Amino acid sequence: MTQPYPLRLEGELDPHVSRWLWLLKWLMVIPHVIVLAFLWIAVVVLWVVALFAILITGRYPRPIFDFIVGVLRWSWRVAFYSYNALGTDRYPPFTLDEVPDYPARLDVEYPQALSRGLVLVKWWLLALPHYLIVAVFAGGAWAGFNAANDDWAWTSGGGLIGLLVFIAAVVLLFTGRYPNTVFDFVMGMNRWVFRVGAYALLMTDKYPPFRLDMGAFDPVPRTTAPDAAGPNPAAGLS
Repeated sequence: MTQPYPLRLEGELDPHVSRWLWLLKWLMVIPHVIVLAFLWIAVVVLWVVALFAILITGRYPRPIFDFIVGVLRWSWRVAFYSYNALGTDRYPPFTLDEVPDYPARLDVEYPQALSRGLVLVKWWLLALPHYLIVAVFAGGAWAGFNAANDDWAWTSGGGLIGLLVFIAAVVLLFTGRYPNTVFDFVMGMNRWVFRVGAYALLMTDKYPPFRLDMGAFDPVPRTTAPDAAGPNPAAGLS
């Protein structure tokens, strides 16, 4: 049975995305990028606090958890609007709160308890195979930030996501239609990236699956096949 991952990421493609607005979105998202830069600095500091809290108590401080979920949620809305998807022309709201009617949504299930032992190794050692994959998906900017700061970044400097979104943008410019197959694949890669992000941010002990769940919505649980993620490499470290 395929189990849902604690992070849920959704994005509904606007059927009437503008042919040309994507040419200006880099300029339009600058206010969001500035705000998010400060928010992610706060995330780095709070991540360290959460690490020690989990190590001592086995629990993620709920106010810190909710704040980081809010930053992830805000980051995903901006990414979906801009060059990680170009899925909507509706300008992202400046808020950490959930916006149910916005086409891009993200949530993370709060863990009641976390492994004290895993907190020391999962964000760098256990997640290393995923970092290599995410570097291909998200590009050099993500990988460079991660190496320099030993933490997480959300803006892409290219990679496979950027390449496919650019192809979709060119098709959109000339035909007025966003290729659905490209959108589904881009969503799968974004979903993979954010799942790894939640794991690296210590928000779950569940190892991210090596599985490309494509489409606008996270897959619902099914009973026809075993989880493609295989055994959890973190087993035995709790």
